Amino acid sequence: MKLILGISGASGAPYAQRAMSFLAGPGRAAGIETDVVFTKTARVVWQHEIGTNPADLGLRIWPAGDMTAPFASGSSQYDAMLVIPCSAGAMARIAHGISADLLGRAADVMLKERRPLVLVLRETPFSLIHLRNMEAVTMAGGIVMPAAPSFYSRPKTIEALLDTVVARAFDRVGIANELVRRWTGLTEPNEPSRKNEDGDD
Repeated sequence: MKLILGISGASGAPYAQRAMSFLAGPGRAAGIETDVVFTKTARVVWQHEIGTNPADLGLRIWPAGDMTAPFASGSSQYDAMLVIPCSAGAMARIAHGISADLLGRAADVMLKERRPLVLVLRETPFSLIHLRNMEAVTMAGGIVMPAAPSFYSRPKTIEALLDTVVARAFDRVGIANELVRRWTGLTEPNEPSRKNEDGDD
């Protein structure tokens, strides 16, 4: 798989760090070829929230304004793109095809080539403008996935909580992972079912 990982300027750099760490892990995540692009604001947020050099993780990182990057063209045939975290502003530009930087251009390429694009939106609450932009992205073939952690895996650390979002984002583009314990139900087969407070099954 050839993957583009976009990182925009929303608060949520730890999500991006977890994604990068996995993709730079043993065997380069089972043969996934990853290219990373930060927006200018994403660099500022990363420095504030993480404080390390993302290049130390070993993935290829492209400058925000470098339109010569291979994934700026559909002919390069990248398979999928994740934007994690995705700011409301980045989503708005993607929704309206505004390729103001490399991240926006790459997302535009994914949509026009009908390839998977997942925006892990880090914004709350949503305005009507946000909702309409979500609709536009969805109608164009993208997936908008708010960065909403889950708790049924009983995460014990911030890292485990981040993984509940990162794992689902990877699922959307077909990246196999075991970052979280998968839901299997509350009871095992052949066990008595649980009853609710009213005594009903």
